[in-house]
Amino acid sequence: MAAILIVDDDAAMREALTEAVRDLGHDAHAAASGDAALHMLDRHPVAGVLLDLRMPGMDGLEVLRRIRTRPRPPAVTVLTAHAGAANTIEAMRLGAFDHVIKPIGRSDLSRILDAMLAYTSGVPNAAHQATRETLIGSSEAMRAVQKAIGVLADNDATVLITGETGTGKEVVARAIHDHGRRHDGPFAAVNCAAIPAELLESELFGHVRGAFTGAATDRPGAFRQAERGTLFLDEIGDMPLAMQAKILRALQDRVITPVGGKPAAVDVRVIAATHRDLTAAVRDGSFREDLFYRLHVVPIRLPPLAERIADIVPLAEHFLAQAGDKQLSAGAAARLIRHRWPGNVRELKNAMERVAVMVRGARVAAEDLAFLDQSSAADGAGIDWPDEDLPTALARLEAMLIRRALERSGGNRADAARRLNIHRQLLYAKMRRYGLSASDDRTTDVGEADDADGSETGKP
Repeated sequence: MAAILIVDDDAAMREALTEAVRDLGHDAHAAASGDAALHMLDRHPVAGVLLDLRMPGMDGLEVLRRIRTRPRPPAVTVLTAHAGAANTIEAMRLGAFDHVIKPIGRSDLSRILDAMLAYTSGVPNAAHQATRETLIGSSEAMRAVQKAIGVLADNDATVLITGETGTGKEVVARAIHDHGRRHDGPFAAVNCAAIPAELLESELFGHVRGAFTGAATDRPGAFRQAERGTLFLDEIGDMPLAMQAKILRALQDRVITPVGGKPAAVDVRVIAATHRDLTAAVRDGSFREDLFYRLHVVPIRLPPLAERIADIVPLAEHFLAQAGDKQLSAGAAARLIRHRWPGNVRELKNAMERVAVMVRGARVAAEDLAFLDQSSAADGAGIDWPDEDLPTALARLEAMLIRRALERSGGNRADAARRLNIHRQLLYAKMRRYGLSASDDRTTDVGEADDADGSETGKP
C-alpha cells in the first residue's frame, strides 16, 4: 500500500479519484487547492501525486514546479480535461511523470499508479556517477581487446585501431593511455577527417607567429600538447597524402617542424584509428605503404556490435545508468539483442539516452524501443516489398544497397564499390541506370583507371 495525494478543485472528481485509489489498495489523501496540497506534503510524505492542471489560485504547473524542487519529490501525473501542446510540453519539461486527459478509467488509473510507484521505488545505480566511457563487455572479442590493452599499455609501440564507425575506437585509445605509464601525461585527440587539409598541418605540428596570414600568435600543435602523453590520430585513413609524408617523419624521428618554425624533438606516444581498409587504400594509392607499416606495429581490431551479442545488454545498462536511474525489462533486453546495430556502440548509447529522457517509468519496456524497428526499416531491413515481379524487386534492392554503400562511404565511389564487392566501372554503370549520384563530392575516387574486367564477382 502506498500513499497517493489527489489534488483537484472539483469535489466530485476529487472524491471519485480518492475512492478509486483506495479500491486499488492504496492510501489516499485529498487536497482542494495547490496551497493545501503543498501543506499536506509537508505533513504526509507520499509516493505519488495525481494533480489537476487547471485550478484557481496556484495552477497545476506551479504546484508541479514547487514539488519538483523538494529533495525527494514524489512522481506526479498531471490530469487535465483541456490537453494542449503547450501545457503537455511544459508539464513534461517540469518533470511530470505523465500527462493524462480526464476522465480516466479504472484500468488506466491502475496502470499509472503501478508505473509511478515503480518509478519512485527505483534504486539509484552507482554507475550513474561514471562520467567517462569505459570498456564494457565480456564477449570473447572484447576480452581479446582488453588483453591486448593490458599487454601494450606500458609499451610505447605505435597502435593502429581499426573498426567500423561507432565501435568505440577512442574509448580503446583512452584505455591504453589511462592504464599505461603515461597516464599522468595529457591525452590529445585529433580527428583528421574533420579538419580541412590546409589547416591540418598547423593543428598537428603548430605554427609560429607570422607564419601565414592570420597567425597572430604561436600555436603549439597537438604533438606538443601531448608531450609526455598520448596523441590519438582518429580517422587517419582520411589524411591527405601530402600530410601523410610529414606524419611519417614525425613517427620515425620523433621530430616535428612547426609551420614557419624550426624542427623540435617530441616525446609522445601515437595511437591511430580508422574505419577504412588501409590495405585496400595502399593498393589503390590513397595511403602510403611506408606509413601503413609504421602505424601497423600493434593492430587492434574492434568488432562491430553485431559480433558482440553478449555485450549488448551490459552496454545498454551502463549507458542507462549514466543517463538516468532506469532498468531494462526482459522484453526490452530481448529487443536490443535482436536489433542489428548498424551504428554500433554509438547507436546503442544514443538509443539509451533517448529512452532515459522519454520513458517516465523506472523500467524500459519493449514497446519503448519501437523506434529501433523504424530505423532498421529506414536502412532497408524488414521491408515489406509490394507485389511485383522478380526483376523489379531485385532492381529496387540493388538501388537501395548502392545508395546505402554510397552514404556509408561518404560519397567515395571506390570505397562504395569495395563495400559492394563489385568493380568500380560496374558501380558507375549501375548508378547511371538507377539515376544515383555520390552524395559527397569532397572525396574523389582513387585509382579510377579502367578495370580490365567488369564482371560482378571481381574485386575493385
